[in-house]
Amino acid sequence: MQKKDSIRFPVQERIRKPEWLKVKLPSGKNYVDLKKLVLKNTLNTVCEDARCPNIAECWERKTATFMILGDVCTRSCGFCSVKTGKPEPLDWGEPDRVGDVVLKLELNHAVITSVNRDELENGGAEIYALTIKKIKEKNPHCRIEVLIPDFCGNWDALRIVLDAKPDILNHNIETVPRLYKLVRPQAKYERTLELLKISKVQNLTTKSGFMVGLGEEDDEVYDIMNDLRKVDCNILTIGQYLQPTNNHLPVTRYVTPETFKDYKKIGLEMGFKHVESGALVRSSYHADKQFT
Repeated sequence: MQKKDSIRFPVQERIRKPEWLKVKLPSGKNYVDLKKLVLKNTLNTVCEDARCPNIAECWERKTATFMILGDVCTRSCGFCSVKTGKPEPLDWGEPDRVGDVVLKLELNHAVITSVNRDELENGGAEIYALTIKKIKEKNPHCRIEVLIPDFCGNWDALRIVLDAKPDILNHNIETVPRLYKLVRPQAKYERTLELLKISKVQNLTTKSGFMVGLGEEDDEVYDIMNDLRKVDCNILTIGQYLQPTNNHLPVTRYVTPETFKDYKKIGLEMGFKHVESGALVRSSYHADKQFT
């Protein structure tokens, strides 16, 4: 398997980051307390592993997105800073520890995501289901949002997650079809749409999101939005791609705040129930405020 560190994308002069993308450094009592709690329970968060720019704001609000199934991914997406390689064996005690932390934080809305585990028959779907179960047992009033992989199109694995009855089923489409081979080489655009379509059978609220600044055009952005509405996707997130290291895809443009407002306006007109659109928006940003 090719290591992400060995991938080299065409060298491109870096575009100066605009003022609206500056964020404060992580600090504050709640941030420190949550950091200690995550370390104590040997858990991973996508906030840290994916270098989310909102970690200071979200952790200070005592919200975090827990990343299960380890911290090593079997895929090598061109935008993602999560490690690529051979994962460790499944940790069946992880769901119980996640449930304990969700209870300790008294969360009203918990987001659970994961790395891709393509080497497993069901992609780790059983751990997802068990995590949902443990959270419900320990904190029955907590809404549960899962941001899942595509399970390589194994819809039996998807069914395992759906049968656990999360409140929101999120799977990101990430980018336009034209850029998939570059951005998501092991994924398929149509497979993502099919996953979201299937997830509607239990009347679940579905959610998806994508990045801009990878080389897409605005007309392609609107095409993605149309495709998501065709499968009755309810919630949409749109954010600015930020290059995590020199070994990842370069930023081709910084989208202005005005354009993000246009995306939101048009998305709502298309019929999305909620559109979170902004430079620093990520999949789980303000997730607790999106469910109605």
